[in-house]
Amino acid sequence: MPTTSMPVAGLVPGPRQEQPQADLLVRNAKVFTGDPDRPEARAVAIRDGRVAALGDDHDLAHLVGPGTRVVDALGRRVIPGLNDSHLHVIRGGLNYVLELRWDGVRSLRQALAMLREQAGRTPKGQWIRVVGGWTAEQFAERRMPTVAELNAAAPDTPVFVLHLYQSALMNRAAVRAAGFTRDTPDPRGGQIVRGRDGEPNGVLLAAPGALILYSTLAKAPALDEADKRTSTRHFLRELNRFGLTSAVDAAGGFQNFPDNYVTVVDLARSGELSLRIAYHLFPQTAGQELADLKRWTEMVKPEDGDEWLRLNGAGENLTWAAADFENFSEPRPELAAGYEAEFERAVRLLMENGWGFRLHATYDETIRRDLAVFEKLAAEGLFPGGNRWLFDHAETVSADSLDRIAALGGALSIQNRMSFQGTAFRDRYGAEAAAHTPPVRAMLDRGLTVAAGTDATRVSSYNPWVALHWLVTGRTVGGTALYPAENLISRETALVLYTRGGARLTGEQDVKGVLREGCYGDLAILSDDYLTVPEAAIPDIESVLTVVGGRIVYASAEYEGLDEALPPVNPAWSPVAHFGGYQGGARQASLVAEAVAESEQHRQWRVARGSAPEAPLPFYDPCFEH
Repeated sequence: MPTTSMPVAGLVPGPRQEQPQADLLVRNAKVFTGDPDRPEARAVAIRDGRVAALGDDHDLAHLVGPGTRVVDALGRRVIPGLNDSHLHVIRGGLNYVLELRWDGVRSLRQALAMLREQAGRTPKGQWIRVVGGWTAEQFAERRMPTVAELNAAAPDTPVFVLHLYQSALMNRAAVRAAGFTRDTPDPRGGQIVRGRDGEPNGVLLAAPGALILYSTLAKAPALDEADKRTSTRHFLRELNRFGLTSAVDAAGGFQNFPDNYVTVVDLARSGELSLRIAYHLFPQTAGQELADLKRWTEMVKPEDGDEWLRLNGAGENLTWAAADFENFSEPRPELAAGYEAEFERAVRLLMENGWGFRLHATYDETIRRDLAVFEKLAAEGLFPGGNRWLFDHAETVSADSLDRIAALGGALSIQNRMSFQGTAFRDRYGAEAAAHTPPVRAMLDRGLTVAAGTDATRVSSYNPWVALHWLVTGRTVGGTALYPAENLISRETALVLYTRGGARLTGEQDVKGVLREGCYGDLAILSDDYLTVPEAAIPDIESVLTVVGGRIVYASAEYEGLDEALPPVNPAWSPVAHFGGYQGGARQASLVAEAVAESEQHRQWRVARGSAPEAPLPFYDPCFEH
């Protein structure tokens, strides 16, 4: 009899097999294939890591043999595996088990309770790190924690709380551990905020650059090599939890090649990756970018690797002088005059060596200057020279720049940074500007290749369904509506940006991002039907079963225990070992009413002191729609 995950009636192997049996058959499903030629199916068969057949349950019954694992989807929605086109997955994996994640936590009260509890478990010498994935808007109280609250929750354990690209909060113990004193100078582009006595008060500001935030975080203890390996495996499993089967790694600061790539390379060699990764290389040190790029072009070349781990090119920075900053609480930075000369040399070097690239650019002012360099090289016949290239972020890209990108054969990778920073952008630049930041519909109307992602983990959450919710509704995580209907896209279009879009950026569109015979056997069975659930419920979707290359890499609900075993989280005091990762879902809802009540008490206290109006302001919290 076939191996089944649960009782399955009516699928009995026949006396002879007309073609080889499937390794895995998912039946009784509502399959969104992503293939325009065959958009729907009821069953998917996978053999040797690839899709062998699609059809109805009856059509595929003959593929069931003694070694076939049959999974009944119980009528659930099945989609191609998601692909985050801009995720700092390699860096995130190296640190994941050390981080206390506030992603999805719906009240500050609960967030501080988690912090207090973690302080009781964290050994001396270690830090508590809340590193991205949250914003004050997601909390029922609609505010950030204070330094005083961090001191009360963890009086002796260093606490570092990163908030977007904007700031970080540190308790007294963390200020001491980081070595900040009244004599510590402010770094370039950052500020150590001080009290009246001149001593650091625990607040760090990106003004406008985030280097001060990341360099301070880098002072915290790191994992040893064995634990980095375990941490990465658990982070990949966490991504699989949401139906992610691929990611394009955007490199980033403090991610040196080849040192910080050793862990993921080792996992690839041992067949233990559960996520397909295409990675980029990012020069780390200002002043030696060209030397780094030249050295790398002599060491490796794009597409080195295999379907699990492969080099995709350079970026997201090529030269530091060409990088703008995306802190919408600060004015748009003015980049140095004349950065184009060095930038041109970097792009020329890559083109001459057959390297594509991705390029961080938040503002149209930066994009226009970069495009002028590309057009100069194009006039020489050098750009793009058959190499893939793209702009990342492009929040304020103009219509003219989009036309120029299209003419040069470029692509775009957009992220839901406005989910977390949209209110700050609107407050600075106005609602009219925010209404088309970024102009997703205009990008698609020009036929540009557009892929979606998160830019996790240090700003946005890695939960792709939060990003999909933003694309479909135009709302921030706090419920603020940013976009008119003409800048929104359908659920199906958004899903294509999160599947085939990422595959196009890596040149894998013929084998990835769609469920079609011969393509990778990557899929997810969803907890709720993305195509029909109320919009407000989209961020709560998870996968109940994720398959990569025919392997079941994540399983929950009725499928609990079907996935591959992982080693236990280490160190044992890890926040992930106790709390897990993303905290969204029904377990948060019961905590919100308490937080709202506490927030009302706080408002009344302010009214009594004349610092708030007597009539409460209109309150909207999307968690009450779930």
